[in-house]
Amino acid sequence: MEYLGYRTSVEFDEEADIFHGKVLNARGVITFQGKSVDELHSALKDSVDEYLKFCAERGLDPGKPCSGRISLRVSPDVHSAALSAAASEGMSLNAWIAQTVEKAAQS
Repeated sequence: MEYLGYRTSVEFDEEADIFHGKVLNARGVITFQGKSVDELHSALKDSVDEYLKFCAERGLDPGKPCSGRISLRVSPDVHSAALSAAASEGMSLNAWIAQTVEKAAQS
């Protein structure tokens, strides 16, 4: 689920018969819950809106969700080696870097 660029993870608590969600890409802790998908969407919207209101009232920077763009500077040698590695796998440099970063982030 996503709202205003804030992405979430959702888990189901079988004992309580309720879904619990957490915003993954916010500076603050934003959680929400619901018994149905509609309730989850509504609770997510309410929680994010409340978080943004809280930050605005206190003059805090809520942080912006990640855009998915990364500006990266490397040495020419690393650039060349990365191009070669991408080409050897039949990938564009962008796709190769994205895949490599994703693998590293998951470990």
